[in-house]
Amino acid sequence: MINPASLAFDIDGVFADTMNLFLDIARDEFNINWIKYEYITSYSLEECLDIDKKVIDEILDRIVDGSYHAPLKSIDGAPEVLTRIGRTHCPVLFVTVRTKTEAICKWIQNILPIDPALIEVISTTSFEGKAEVLLEKGINYFVEDRLETCCLLKNVGVEPVLFKQPWNMKSHPFIEVSTWKDIESLITFDGDEI
Repeated sequence: MINPASLAFDIDGVFADTMNLFLDIARDEFNINWIKYEYITSYSLEECLDIDKKVIDEILDRIVDGSYHAPLKSIDGAPEVLTRIGRTHCPVLFVTVRTKTEAICKWIQNILPIDPALIEVISTTSFEGKAEVLLEKGINYFVEDRLETCCLLKNVGVEPVLFKQPWNMKSHPFIEVSTWKDIESLITFDGDEI
């Protein structure tokens, strides 16, 4: 069982349903309507989608900037579990490689009905930087959707919890979860308010 104080989370693909937002923007703003979620079989979108790299980059820039019209939704069950963690007065830590975090921080505060002082978002400039931040913060477990990042974390002593997505379906030795109910079942919630 995992103490919530020793657990942190990635944002995109774990909490935020960023890939469905990507599909919505591609359809609504670029008239690209043939892509399905399950076609996204690589974290590097240009490897699995036959779309011009400039268009992919423009969509991703809009997502990071928050300049899109379609709603960014959370992954099913994420707000409930993260709120439960926050209500134990345990900080909820997110570590992301997003270079700009203003839009996503605002979104998180709108989604989670907990004291904003209990929410911390740390941006790194690289996937390797996540390991450094997690070690500095004394985090033992990290929920992540990028398989390569899980390997980096395991190598430095942080136990990755892989959030299953179409782009991480290769064989691996990590704890794997498919839903936020799965994540919740791994956490010890001593004395929390339900």
